[in-house]
Amino acid sequence: MNIIDRRLNSGGKSLANRQRFLRRAKALAQKAVRNHSKDRSIKDFDQGGEIKIPVDSLREPRLHRAPTGGHREGLLPGNKKFVQGDTIPKDKQGGGGSGAEGAEDGDGEDDFRFVLSQDEYLDLFFDDLELPDLAKKTLASTESTSLHRAGYSVSGSPANLSLTRTMRNSLSRRVALNRPKSEDLQALEAEIEALATEGDDPARLEELRATLSHLLARIKRVPFIDPIDIRFRRFQAVPRPVAQAVMFCLMDTSASMTEHMKDLAKRFYALLYIFLKRRYRHVEIVFIRHTHEAEEVDEDTFFHSAETGGTVVSSALEEMVRIAKLRFPMEDWNIYAAQASDGDNSASDTTRSAALLQQGVLPLCQYFAYLEVGRESEATQMGFIPRATELWRTYEAIAEGGQRFAMCKVNHRNEIYPVFRRLFERKGHSAQGEPA
Repeated sequence: MNIIDRRLNSGGKSLANRQRFLRRAKALAQKAVRNHSKDRSIKDFDQGGEIKIPVDSLREPRLHRAPTGGHREGLLPGNKKFVQGDTIPKDKQGGGGSGAEGAEDGDGEDDFRFVLSQDEYLDLFFDDLELPDLAKKTLASTESTSLHRAGYSVSGSPANLSLTRTMRNSLSRRVALNRPKSEDLQALEAEIEALATEGDDPARLEELRATLSHLLARIKRVPFIDPIDIRFRRFQAVPRPVAQAVMFCLMDTSASMTEHMKDLAKRFYALLYIFLKRRYRHVEIVFIRHTHEAEEVDEDTFFHSAETGGTVVSSALEEMVRIAKLRFPMEDWNIYAAQASDGDNSASDTTRSAALLQQGVLPLCQYFAYLEVGRESEATQMGFIPRATELWRTYEAIAEGGQRFAMCKVNHRNEIYPVFRRLFERKGHSAQGEPA
């Protein structure tokens, strides 16, 4: 999204002042997009829409005379109520300012509203997000070439015509073929004209005219620009390093996952799916659902299947390790994983899950994000802190000191988007938009 400052320069606005305004306007638009997206449904999230920005937030601070206070002297018209020395009481209705006044019915200035297209909406939402530690590990076979200058050619598009190289070739050819110079022709014509006017040396005049005729014929045989002089800039497709990445989406669909929890998990994965497809051109996404068994499924099954069962988290981790070693070797791929669960797990599987995560999953991954979805219980609403789940305590012990492991909890759909941004926010980026 490009924001253009079309304000007049009557206030002496400098370039730095305008840049601060543009950064502030973009930050406000991003904040409005994030607030607007909280209550959207999954199927409508990637659509554009109308957003609004408070008009007061776009105004720039400026120095002005205070409407009250200070020592003033002035001449006022006569009146029937006050005489010299009286103290004029303050207006009971307040105000007294020099700014715009509101109407008696309470109406004021509306917010600034505008409509964003789908591309503008998603660009603002995902502007400061990225996959952490994405490294260039291999040369991909598709979408991995870029055009580079590769000399000149004798044929090509008129848009690629190299005027400098063409004129250089023309000059070299004219020098090599001894093409007469225009200065020599002008001097010869001037001498012929002088001799013709004087009429003293007819023989010399005929000789000079013969020489001029010969030079003009030579000029026709050696043109100023010849087709063999023309050169076009040539471009060649050169392979470039492409960062290949794969995202494993692990979702718990056991009986302990309520509809509210599944909705939170689906919202997170829908947002992740749109983010990856929007920002990266060469990213594979692997969907794994698990109960007491895990299996790789397609996108439609992942988001809409109603299967349920017991809970064995290690089955999903085992399936991920198996697929990664079979299809995505870590020497060539950046491997990422995002797991969503309610935190419940079989008591006999906790130790195995911790061992698989430490020894099998984390050594493969560039980044592992765990999202624990919960219910809006009465205890939470009353201000009590809910007890940590078994899986959360297990993962928390592993995550201590690890920079490639992140954990978050969500209990309400409004928390999905802030948590997602926290997990994938670009390092060193300030969320405030305007630097201090």
